[in-house]
Amino acid sequence: MSADLTARTVDFKAGERNVFFHLLTACNLSCQHCYINPPQHGTETLSTETVLKWLRLFARPEQESNLILLGGEPSLHPDLALIIRAAKSMRYAVTVDSNGYLFHDLLKKVRPAELDFLSFSLDGPDAAVNDPLRGEGVFAVCTENLRKAVELGFRTSLIYTVSSRNIEHLHRMPALLAELGVRRFFIQVIGLRGKPATVSAEGEQWQVDPGQWLDVVPKVAQQAALAGIHVTYPKVFLEPEEPFACAGRVAENYFIFPNGRVYQCPLCEDYPLHSLCIEEDQLVQRKGLYEDRFFALEIPEGCVMNKLLQPDTLEYHPDGRPNHRISCCMLKQEILP
Repeated sequence: MSADLTARTVDFKAGERNVFFHLLTACNLSCQHCYINPPQHGTETLSTETVLKWLRLFARPEQESNLILLGGEPSLHPDLALIIRAAKSMRYAVTVDSNGYLFHDLLKKVRPAELDFLSFSLDGPDAAVNDPLRGEGVFAVCTENLRKAVELGFRTSLIYTVSSRNIEHLHRMPALLAELGVRRFFIQVIGLRGKPATVSAEGEQWQVDPGQWLDVVPKVAQQAALAGIHVTYPKVFLEPEEPFACAGRVAENYFIFPNGRVYQCPLCEDYPLHSLCIEEDQLVQRKGLYEDRFFALEIPEGCVMNKLLQPDTLEYHPDGRPNHRISCCMLKQEILP
């Protein structure tokens, strides 16, 4: 019996809660496509006491919430292991997104049962592709620690951010993941936040052409599924008959930064458009024309925030119709192995 390799769209679930918590913005790397923007996100490392207070703001005792601990590099926080355990006690399903360096002996301080997923970022199937993007020696360190995590029994995943600089090598990733023992693969599309928002002096663009994305990514996802890997990737482009849905209308998504800004739409993170903020350890709704006021709008282009903040990503027919409608950036497709 042949496997079903049809990608399915993962619809938003009413009431689903996802908390993306940047504990700090510091990092040991300086990736070419980093989206962290210190003037907008802050430069401090939150104290453990503050982290625990803020986690309680978003915890729901009656409902499990997804928590993704981020940075910068989250393992630079000296109390990350303590934070993970505290979050689990608050009914969070906890994922740590790391560049793979795993500082402060994280693998020794946390047991596999205490962490739902340990996610590694890698942007190439070898050092020749990955290291020009993420830094010299990063591929070797990341893959070595990934192997250790798998051997210790941690549930691991890998994130590959597709850009014009590495999309031609994406097809080589399923074999590497299978060899490393990784069972979940997240393919991301480069965003127009942070460094990728600017065109290089040579005129190089980070963005991937829509036709190239549609030609390459679904095929690689199928290859990975055939290798026994659960694959998730952004929907990005809607088919003509597909309705547009915004995560901000249905689910609860919070993107928290060390300076107290709380966004509900990740596209807005380079701008002071956050609808919420944390003041004196309390969550405050901002009054005025901020991101949440736009979520209900319907436009031919699909995502309103994409149209407002990065209109250069849109292409149109001669009659003014958009070539593609852009989905909510939180909408995903997946193929199960």
